Amino acid sequence: MRKIIVVRDPREFNLGLSGVEVVSGKDYLTDPAFATMRNVRIFNLSRSYGYQSRGYYVSLLAEARGHKVIPDAKSILDLRSPRLVKVLGRDLQGLVQQQLAEKKKDDFQLSIYFGRNVNRKYDRLAHELYKVFRSPLLRARFQRTDGEWELRAVRPIPYNDIPEEHLPFVRRTAREYFAKKRYDSAREDQSSYDLAILVNPGDSAVPSNKRAVVKFRQAAERLGFKVDILGPDDIDRLGEYDALLIRENTHVEHHTYRFARKAQKEGLAVMDAPDAILKCNNKVFLAEALGTHGVPTPRTMIVHAENRQEVIGRFGLPVVLKLPDSTFSRGVTKAHSAAELEQKLNDLLEESDLVIAQEYMPSDFDWRVGVLDGRPLYACKYFMARGHWQIYNWNSGTKKDRTGDFATMPVDQAPQAIVEAAVNAVLAVVGDQGLFGVDVKEREGRPFVIEVNECPNIDHGVEDLVLGDALYEAIIGSLKERIERRIGIRPSAAPAAPAQHP
Repeated sequence: MRKIIVVRDPREFNLGLSGVEVVSGKDYLTDPAFATMRNVRIFNLSRSYGYQSRGYYVSLLAEARGHKVIPDAKSILDLRSPRLVKVLGRDLQGLVQQQLAEKKKDDFQLSIYFGRNVNRKYDRLAHELYKVFRSPLLRARFQRTDGEWELRAVRPIPYNDIPEEHLPFVRRTAREYFAKKRYDSAREDQSSYDLAILVNPGDSAVPSNKRAVVKFRQAAERLGFKVDILGPDDIDRLGEYDALLIRENTHVEHHTYRFARKAQKEGLAVMDAPDAILKCNNKVFLAEALGTHGVPTPRTMIVHAENRQEVIGRFGLPVVLKLPDSTFSRGVTKAHSAAELEQKLNDLLEESDLVIAQEYMPSDFDWRVGVLDGRPLYACKYFMARGHWQIYNWNSGTKKDRTGDFATMPVDQAPQAIVEAAVNAVLAVVGDQGLFGVDVKEREGRPFVIEVNECPNIDHGVEDLVLGDALYEAIIGSLKERIERRIGIRPSAAPAAPAQHP
């Protein structure tokens, strides 16, 4: 394989290597000869990897040309994000504490040259950081706070910033590095399966925050998946994958449903499956299914033009009204008077032939029980938004007051009746496959199921407070089990809900 080092100015690069070409970033980007080369490995040692800089485009275009490149564009973007650097570095926390335990000062910088450090004591840490961040020349900065070391930043080292006293080591290490026929691969290159995670930064009610998406990705990589993050315009790429995890608020008349339907048609393991989106997004279906199976709910009525006059007689006032496809408290309203009820029914019945009316059950909080493959996974109390009767107050003037507080607890510490009602609701509506969140009100110790959500919130710092990384691994493990069941591999272990402890 042809090896090419790309630097800002080849005249400044003097490692004395044989069998390796050294070219400028400008030439690599502009000379058409490079675009047609095949069987090439690019080592990008550009001075800067800033977003949309020349160094960034070297890696990006190398990937587009089918060249194997170190670092790739994803690794470059990883390096730019301090938050992501901290998250990615957490897998190395134990090693970091061990290797830096005897340091006297609370700040430490580690130079990484082709996966090595000039001090053999730190060789293992340097090599592990190289495998995570995949760049030949790096400098990592650590800081100790309250007795614990933390990775704060990782930056590429421009070649001309290498200290003079390090150059003999760098030249020797570079000769060994470029003599290799194989290079340490990122974890995803060793993966058994391919997972697509659908996210949409433009979604105002995202079911997973950015840290949770990173956690899903890390869990998937630990379980043997190569992971790509897809956006709403990437539906034609689904054929490349074995599984699809949707982490965007789902609707039927929406690209999320089209993603799920196409993925299912092409044989992918899907979470959430299209039938789950269809059923859970429709409050009319939920009311019918829960009632048929005897799941306790607030008194509920399916309202249409012919029976709208019966609402007050059935429920009194105030009464809750819901559009069939309402989510995250949107499309859910409350009528306090007969005139207000008349006007709101007029508005809702213009949008839908059927509307849900439900008795108003005031409470300080709703339970949310996560159910994975028919088993409880997490339990959380969601408190009402300040001064509001719902968890979400979309009309709040401040983001702080848009949602209420929360309290996550081990499932075995939540009331048994609440957990059982949630599990029974999922089994009644969709069966024992998939991830769901069930909202339950509690009155005098009795559960009343409000709804079953097919794309429940999994936010880092909220739903994962009890289980931590095991929560993400259980969800990804469910997808993996489905893949292996489909291709005839007996899974080594079922992705049961992890044991929980107070």
